Amino acid sequence: MTGQDKGASLHPETRLVHAGTLRSQFGETSEALFLTQGHVYDSAEQCEARFLNKDPGFQYARFSNPTVTMLEQRMAAFEGAEACRATATGMAAVTAAVMGLVRAGDHVVAAQALFGSCRYVVEEHLPRYGVASTLVNGPDIEAWRKAVRPNTKVFFLESPSNPTLEVIDIAAVAAIAKEVGARLIVDNVFATPLFQRPLELGADIVVYSATKHIDGQGRCLGGLLLASEELIQTEIQTYLRQTGPAMSPFNAWVMLKALETLPLRVQRQAQSATIIADWLAGQEKLSKVIFPGHKDHPQAATIAKQMSGPSTLIAFEVAGGKDAAFRLLNAMKLIRISNNLGDAKSLIVHPATTTHQRFTPEVRASMGVTDGMIRLSIGLEHPDDLIADIRTALAAV
Repeated sequence: MTGQDKGASLHPETRLVHAGTLRSQFGETSEALFLTQGHVYDSAEQCEARFLNKDPGFQYARFSNPTVTMLEQRMAAFEGAEACRATATGMAAVTAAVMGLVRAGDHVVAAQALFGSCRYVVEEHLPRYGVASTLVNGPDIEAWRKAVRPNTKVFFLESPSNPTLEVIDIAAVAAIAKEVGARLIVDNVFATPLFQRPLELGADIVVYSATKHIDGQGRCLGGLLLASEELIQTEIQTYLRQTGPAMSPFNAWVMLKALETLPLRVQRQAQSATIIADWLAGQEKLSKVIFPGHKDHPQAATIAKQMSGPSTLIAFEVAGGKDAAFRLLNAMKLIRISNNLGDAKSLIVHPATTTHQRFTPEVRASMGVTDGMIRLSIGLEHPDDLIADIRTALAAV
């Protein structure tokens, strides 16, 4: 299956193994790693044609690279998108998606429950360039409509959110965006492309930190941005080309190999997360357990409508606040403290003092990030071993 043949009739698991493959003259089985920053041309005329986009070949690794192109085409085939662009990090993908769509004088509406760096882009980075923003309670669909101004150009949300696992009705927000002429960007990291399809729900752009489940083994940074070919060519491509947040070909190669096992890993992680979340729900020392697979999730009806599976993440609150949360984290032996997620290894973190530490207590409270909240990313270990580790740690609280 070539880069032009995305194999629409094939199952997603098959596309993750074969889509977008570009073989060299040597006919390699595994995808080739092209560690080159530039390319040579047969003539000055061909060089000119490349820079005029009249010749489809490669020019420079900041613009495109054969290995990176394979990753982009494979992800586009998997996501059901017309086009994909890879970036150096997930935040580079988020920033490019937003900055490519706005100009000075525009307005952005975003959900208030966001990863700390995403909220920085909306609240602090955009105003430096004359772009105003309004934060809303994401699940309150009417709040999105009320926040719209005549100059609103972008809606932005995470669903489920980091770290509170808040879920937003993407189709409903997309309908409002279309009605007012705005574009909807959805960060789909926590759901993964296996369990949620934002483009099918009406989103214009979906972004990923490929560092998480897509690599999923704690090795490489990367980001992905998927949308229609027209939207990327008219609004995003020039921004990426001129500002240069390009993904390393080596990182792209690592992620190409990781995509082959993505369904196996994420499905196993989600199954284990369900078992562990059910066990956590019965623990007296926890005041709250939030998991998209639970019927008591605040947005359970939305989850049933738009997600085909739960997340690999669990959020829970330890009675006793920060001190109790720290005692639990420090007592862990198998599950390690780390601010990464979606890894083959189970990881745990205290958001109030890490990913959301720069916010005031009042802002954290508005996002649902309490001093006792812990974010747990479930890996590939046996769930019984993880439960045993948590049980021992809870005894220290």
